[in-house]
Formats: sequence, C-alpha cells, structure tokens
Amino acid sequence: MQAIQERHENSLLKTELEKLKEENKSLRDNTHKSSCPNCGFATTSRDNTATADDQQQLKLENARLKAEVEKLRAVVGKYPPGRVSPTASCSTSNDQDSRSSLDLYTGVFGIDKSKIMDAVDKSLEELKKMATLGEPLWLKSVETDREILNYDEYIKEFSVENSSDGAKPRRSIEASRESRVVFVDLPRLVQSFMDVNQWKEIFPCLISKAALVDVICNGEGLNRDGAVQLMYAELQMLTPMVPTREVYFVRCCKQLTLEQWAIVDVSIDNLEDNIDASLIKCRKRPSGCIIEDKSNGHCKVTWVEHVEYQKSAVHSLYRTIVNSGLAFGAKHWMATLQLQCERLVFFMATNVPTKDSSGVGTLAGRKSVLKLAQRMTWSFCRALGASTSNSWTKITTKTGEDVRVSSRKNLNDPCEPIGVILCAVSSVWLPVSPSLLFDFLRDDSRRHEWDVMANGGQVQLIANLAKGQDRGNSVSIQTMKSKENMNWVLQDSSTNAYESMVVYAPVEISGLQSVMTGCDSGNVAVLPSGFSILPDGSESRPLVLTSRQEERSSEGGSLLTIALQVVTNSSPAAKLTVESVEPVSSVIACILGKIKTSLECEDG
Repeated sequence: MQAIQERHENSLLKTELEKLKEENKSLRDNTHKSSCPNCGFATTSRDNTATADDQQQLKLENARLKAEVEKLRAVVGKYPPGRVSPTASCSTSNDQDSRSSLDLYTGVFGIDKSKIMDAVDKSLEELKKMATLGEPLWLKSVETDREILNYDEYIKEFSVENSSDGAKPRRSIEASRESRVVFVDLPRLVQSFMDVNQWKEIFPCLISKAALVDVICNGEGLNRDGAVQLMYAELQMLTPMVPTREVYFVRCCKQLTLEQWAIVDVSIDNLEDNIDASLIKCRKRPSGCIIEDKSNGHCKVTWVEHVEYQKSAVHSLYRTIVNSGLAFGAKHWMATLQLQCERLVFFMATNVPTKDSSGVGTLAGRKSVLKLAQRMTWSFCRALGASTSNSWTKITTKTGEDVRVSSRKNLNDPCEPIGVILCAVSSVWLPVSPSLLFDFLRDDSRRHEWDVMANGGQVQLIANLAKGQDRGNSVSIQTMKSKENMNWVLQDSSTNAYESMVVYAPVEISGLQSVMTGCDSGNVAVLPSGFSILPDGSESRPLVLTSRQEERSSEGGSLLTIALQVVTNSSPAAKLTVESVEPVSSVIACILGKIKTSLECEDG
C-alpha cells in the first residue's frame, strides 16, 4: 500500500512538473515575443534563457497584475469578469454600445466622469491664470532672470489646501513658466499633444515612455475640441544617474477663442487611490500650455510646468540642475519643442540655401538623410536614460571613471544591427562652457583629437545639411580614412537653450549612398553613440568687467554624458561577458582623457 501511495504521489509530482515546464516555456515565449499594447515597447530584448529568479519575478508580477485587474473589475462593478472596459471602444463612434459606455463612463479606475470633467474645468481656469498673471504671483529673479512662483500668493489665489497629511510622503514642489514663438501651425501642434506617439517624438530627450491609458471624451470636430484622455508618462534626463519620474495624468485640449487653445494636464487624487502606490512618486498640478495662433505658421506658446514629486537619490553631479527645477521644467520643454518644430520646417523646406545644404543633390535625398538622422537620435535618447526599460550595472574603470552598462538583444529589427548590443555610459563634469564643448565635439576638423575610430587618420566632410537656424543644428556625413579601411559616419548635432547633443553612428557606405539619392532609410541599420551636454546648473557671474566679448563669458561648467553602443556578438543567443564589457569601458575612459587633453582641463 505504501509503494502504491508513493507511485501515486510520484505521478502527481510529475504532472505538476510538466505543468511548471509548460508555464515556464509560456513565460519565455511571452517575454521573447510580446509587446505592450499601449506603449508599444517590445520585450524581444530580454534574454530568452532567463534565470529561475527572472521566471519567479515574472510569475509574481503576473499574479499581482491579475489581482489588480480583478480589483479594478470589482471597483467598476458593471463589467463582469472577462469583459474589457471601454478603453478601446471609446474611439469608435459608430458602435452604439461604445456611445452608451462613454455616456456612463466610469473608466478603468472607477472614477465618475463628471468628477473628472469638474477637475479638468477647474484646472483649465487655474492654467489660464498661471499663464497670464504677473506679479505678485510670479516674481522675476534678479540673479538668474527666471520667473519664480510666489507660493504664498498661489495658495491665496487658488484657495489650495496645504497638503500636510502625515500619512502621505512629503513631496517637493516645482513650478516654472516659459513663453516662446515656435514655427508650427496651431492645429498640427494641438494634434501632436493629443496623439501619444507624436507627443513622444517631439520630446525624445524628455519622454522615455508614454501611453494612452483611456479615452474619457473624444471631443468635437476635427481638432477634437474638449477631448479628455488619461495618460501615463515616464520622464527622463539623458543620463542613468537621474531617476525617471513616472506620472499618471488627465489631458484635455480646449479651444478658448478663435485663435487660442489650451492643453491642460492634471493628476486626479481619486485616480491615485486605485494605482500601485510605488508608481505615484510624481503628480501634476494644473500644468500645460496656452497656444496662440500668430499666423504665417507661427504660434506663441506659454508653458506652465507645476509638479509635486517625492525626492529620490540623485547623483551629486546633477543635484544642482535637478533641485533648481531646470531638468524637468518649462524651459526644457519649450526649448525642445522649439528645436523640433524648427527641424520640421527645415525638413519640409524646398528653398534651403546652398551654403546650408551641401553634398546631397536632390530634395528627396536631403529628406531621406534627415529622416535617418532623426531616427538615429531617437534611438540614442531611448538607450541613454534611466528608464525602467534599461537595467544599468555600475563598474569602475582603471582610470577611475564610473561607467554604467546595460545590454539588450536585437533579433529581427532592421533599424539596428542584429545581435547582443552593449550600451556603456559615463557622466563627468568639465570646467568648460557648454557652447565651447559642443563646438569642439561637432567639429569634423578636430574629430581625430578624440574619436578612437578615426585612429589619427583624416576626417573629411562629405555632406552638411542644416536643420535649424543655429549653425550647430545640422546633419553631416563624414568619411574617416585610415591605413586599414575607410568608414562613413552619420552625425546629428542639436543645440538649444537647455541642452546640446552630438549623436553619430558608422553606417554602411552603400546603404548611406542609397539614402543620399532619396531611397527609403527604413532598412538601414544604425547603432548610435554620442554626447549629451548640459550646463552644470550653477549661476556664475563674469570674473571681470570688459567690453571684449571673448572675455565676458559668464557660463559655468558642463555636464558631459558620453554613450557608446557596440555589438558584442552577432548571435542574439549569446551571453554578455565581462571580457566584452571591459574594452568598451576602456574606450570611454580613453575618449574622456583625449577630450580633457584637447580642452586643457586634465585637472578638472
């Protein structure tokens, strides 16, 4: 009887083992193939030979998500298990059931639609005042010339309750305002804010992830006046040293007058009660922008950024620029918007002067090169930040630099080389101005001073295409001749009032030549490396008073982030090894050493 009992238990254990194996295989396949339906981020970069810890983590995450879904269904009430919420159906106006779902909206988080609309209306009124009022609500800083919110006046003006709830973690508040004229027509700009994919493309250096969670109201007409939607975003800096900020918020676009629109963002308290508390480290108070049509394809945009966030550990290099509110403030958003709109104008232009566009003979070729360069820069921004998509490991080089590395696998994306891709990043402070550093790094005649790929050989400019009014905003094609071979490099340089970037990638000569003739660049593989350059955040004064411009510079130092990406193995099934990481870290240390030598700041 005991033997029979043991055989029976053994059979049950084998059955359970088979089930676990099937579940394990299913989890691997899902990790290998699936992608998020909202944000579109594929998970193909995960290791298809995941460890047992990874599998266990996936199981726990899966169980947590299932419990969260059941909890949400219970909150919503009217949606029985197995039936989806009206997230997807809200956008189809032809379906009768969709219309009734929208009228009776309670949403995926069980919040009454009327409460959301009341909060949006109140936030819109606050945004209009925040965008237009001057003193005493906004005070001009004598030292920095920036506008500072008078918080006592803000509480008095908007009857804000002082949130001193001991149960909630203490939060810091950032408020900033910036106004500029941008080269874009008003309907296109409004549409870009309401389309989550276009919104990500406008701000690649600021948004690492974004998703449309739910549609609350579709709005009226082609411009969707009054549209309201629930959104999620993960905001980043171009360095792994600064944690990202994750935020859920409701966005509404509203026509104020014939020539004026408002885009208002606000986080809603009732919403946060239904979201995992670990995600709510940042929330938006009424923020957004007022867009005014100035005719001739110009708009005046007044941007207000007002957030409260839970402080997290920030590396000492970036503490000043983050704590000052510059990193995620209105100036950063507006400078990026202005740059991207200018880029679009130059992309569509047919009358670019020859001196600003040389080396590419046709308009189609020019557009194709600019499009490839833009895709390259987007890829660079995605790989560089501290997004939850990137898992960074810190290592220290022999020369003392801190380098952070992450890896991903490309199985079949033609936009990047196939195989295991290693990204190595290091950030340093240099005692030179951002403008001087940017001009040095983008100068093809001085590239051999720092680029180890040039190997001391000649660097020749083949083509140079302007993509903005500033000469620093350009796309160039360079050739590097050495004793062994010749490489072609595509380089995209960008600069604005907040940040500068130099992004480059070696590109197969035949592929780049076809792009220059106007062929589609979609299948040309690029793996970008490059630099991000920021002011260090310290407001400095001139050391001497003089009328000579070259001696009047009051700029402080620079925060330089360097990123290198390489294919360590052309087989996606290969494992990342220490031997493949060390050479890349050494190259970064070598490049930083060469830059310091050239700019005479070795002791910086």
